[in-house]
Amino acid sequence: MNTTSLFSPLSLGGIDMKNRIVMAPLTRSRASTTGIPAPFAAAYYAQRATAGLVITEATQISFDAMGYCRTPGIHTPEQRAAWSKVVDAVHAKGGKIAVQLWHVGRIASALNRGVAGETVAPSAVQAPGKMWTDQKGMVDHDVPRALEESEIPRIAADFAASAKAAVDLGFDGVEIHSANGYLLHQFLSSNVNQRNDNYGGSIENRVRMPLEVVEAVLDAVPANRVGLRVSPGHEFNGIQETDLEDLYAHYLARLSGYGLAYLHVMRPFANASATDPVTLARGVYKGAIIACGGYTGVTGAQLVSSGGAEAIAFGTNYISNPDLAERIKTGAALTAPHQATFYTPGEKGYTDYPVLAA
Repeated sequence: MNTTSLFSPLSLGGIDMKNRIVMAPLTRSRASTTGIPAPFAAAYYAQRATAGLVITEATQISFDAMGYCRTPGIHTPEQRAAWSKVVDAVHAKGGKIAVQLWHVGRIASALNRGVAGETVAPSAVQAPGKMWTDQKGMVDHDVPRALEESEIPRIAADFAASAKAAVDLGFDGVEIHSANGYLLHQFLSSNVNQRNDNYGGSIENRVRMPLEVVEAVLDAVPANRVGLRVSPGHEFNGIQETDLEDLYAHYLARLSGYGLAYLHVMRPFANASATDPVTLARGVYKGAIIACGGYTGVTGAQLVSSGGAEAIAFGTNYISNPDLAERIKTGAALTAPHQATFYTPGEKGYTDYPVLAA
């Protein structure tokens, strides 16, 4: 069980990591109805600070960007004050932390916003399935309104303002969420994006909005503090990419030109295409890659050793193993997570998982 390659230091742009283990972004739904992180979020993230880099749960850039209940934002003074305590707690433990910034697009219910907002998407195409609301249980996703071309710069500006606020608060980096069926991924898709203007149709047009977001963020913060997440072939939230290889060959090649700190590539757990997204990215993207999706300490170390990625992100195992890095290093058994408390309020199933005895 050789995991040595995960424990060498790594610099991702301007983010210096003590090891190559990353805590993946994990939505936990512990914030207030207006997106203020819970007071105990600082303890939760500090417990996991032995990772080389902690990436926060997806964090909205505006109330329009909020779709799930109790997810945090970083666009109001109250939200930012709470995040400042999280950053300080992680840094006090010697850790590094980046915030993942998102806009959910059509994956939303108006019931989940503590402040009025509007559900928007590339096109007026309702997402399949249902989502949880605290008021009514499971409900259909909202039918979104198609964004006007003139509105897209405002969304890019919201990403940029949130990125600047995060860096000003002391976050070591920001990660743009361009994956998992949310707004940027919706623009990339071949089914949700049914536009016939400059943001739809051809691959060049479909990548335009995500790239404008990246450029706006880079006007606000240094490129070496910015990462971006993709999930090629991930059909979560009703996404289809019928031209997957051509789409990502173009998109990742364009991203290569920005000098980002890293590209975070998620492998789909289901509906996987024949194309391995990490292999695809390695062949196209000219920069550091964080690979995520079903890796163990051993398989992750093997990928790093082979040059397939620079670092490995772990998701579910970080929920129930705050000291996951130590467990990987020593080969200790992992604690199984309590799935019933993944998205429930309070500290149960959040800050109360055990760590290894000293």
